[in-house]
Amino acid sequence: MASKTPSLFFTLSLLSLLSLTFFYLHSTTAPPPSPNPRNTLHTPENSIKVYISPLPRSLNYGLLEKYWALTSDKRIGSEVDNDIRKTLLPKLSEKSIPYPENPIIKQYSAEYWILGDLWAPEESKGESIAKRVLDSREADVIFVPFFATLSAELQLVVNKGVFRKRVEENEDYVRQRMVVDLVKKSEAWQKSGGRDHVFVLTDPVAMWHIKDEIAPAVLLVVDFGGWHRLDHKTSNDNSSSDLMIHHTQVSLLKDVIVPYTHLLPRLYISENQKRNTLLYFKGAKHRHRGGLVREKLWELLIDEPGVIMEEGFPNATGKEQSIKGMRTSEFCLHPAGDTPTSCRLFDAIQSLCIPVIVSDDIELPFEGMVDYSEFSVFVAVSDALRPNWLVSHLRNYSREQKDRLHKNMARVQPIFRYDNGHPGGIGPTSPDGAVNHIWRKVYQKLPVIREAITRERRKPPGVSVPRRCHCT
Repeated sequence: MASKTPSLFFTLSLLSLLSLTFFYLHSTTAPPPSPNPRNTLHTPENSIKVYISPLPRSLNYGLLEKYWALTSDKRIGSEVDNDIRKTLLPKLSEKSIPYPENPIIKQYSAEYWILGDLWAPEESKGESIAKRVLDSREADVIFVPFFATLSAELQLVVNKGVFRKRVEENEDYVRQRMVVDLVKKSEAWQKSGGRDHVFVLTDPVAMWHIKDEIAPAVLLVVDFGGWHRLDHKTSNDNSSSDLMIHHTQVSLLKDVIVPYTHLLPRLYISENQKRNTLLYFKGAKHRHRGGLVREKLWELLIDEPGVIMEEGFPNATGKEQSIKGMRTSEFCLHPAGDTPTSCRLFDAIQSLCIPVIVSDDIELPFEGMVDYSEFSVFVAVSDALRPNWLVSHLRNYSREQKDRLHKNMARVQPIFRYDNGHPGGIGPTSPDGAVNHIWRKVYQKLPVIREAITRERRKPPGVSVPRRCHCT
């Protein structure tokens, strides 16, 4: 019996150790699950407090009234708005004024939807990240409610000849000057030097004449392609480059890339059908600057089997052609134009047509939240311009690969949607829509904004800090 005692002791000790181990493993608190991005977006601690700068109504919704009061607009794409003036507008109330449907203007309508969300009653905005405050001292940022795109487009309709001149006859310039003078006189601007102010500049010609005065602010832009740096070739000629924001005035550190408003309706993945065309493109063949690559691609691809290259504009007829072309094609070509990106990219996403992005300098909305490589094909310009290379590359994608790209694209379609479905655009944004994601991006920049304001305050009088925003 004595000889069995050590063995029994050992057995009991081992059982005790196993019991303690089992208890420890099952009683220790497990690591918390990864946060759901959707929940993270809407939690109170991640909301951003926004004060609307008190500009007169004539600089936002009043511009809509002025636009619709025009008897007609003879520019390309304006047919739909001329029809709205005759048929729909007489039936609408003052609070239900729509944004223009002319594709030239509509693609830049972010200003309308962002302000509409801010004006929505707070009790209806449970899932909006932006919370409006009535005291600028309580705000994280100051939103400047100027419809800069609409102001510019109005001037181009009424008197295009003076658009680039700083004269009284240029009503757009007068409005720009009014906005800057009012905002810069405010206590909020003087306190921060404008670094916590937010301007919507989606149209490259928006706020042309006062760009340098708002450079410290957060600019919401569709890309940086329209903001050209001067060089010796353009500084002494009559080019419009001197009217563009310079690269020293824009930066991914302080500014936010936002989506164009898509012009084509959403195709749900349950409606997706067989696509018989390999590659589709519809747009202008001739472009400037970085868009010169488009002409070269056109010449390479125009006679390729399975490729459709159409020249045209998304007016009523062109829109139907684009819907059909994008919905029946596997891939949609997205070459650089006058700027590195265009509305075409977001139309392709809504059409579940895999974007083929040939634009080396492109910047894209919501990167860090959205991985475009999961539903797009990126091609270097140098590769795309090699004869036969692009078509061969696309034909190598398997059915399984293309199906995966389509499914990933379907998941991100709502992220690029602005329309909130409310009359006059005034109402809460969709929780997963573009406006919420824009404010989330601005929210991420708050530490940089606060640091810049603090650094500015500690400078001795008369000391200036050179702009160093040319960075990525």
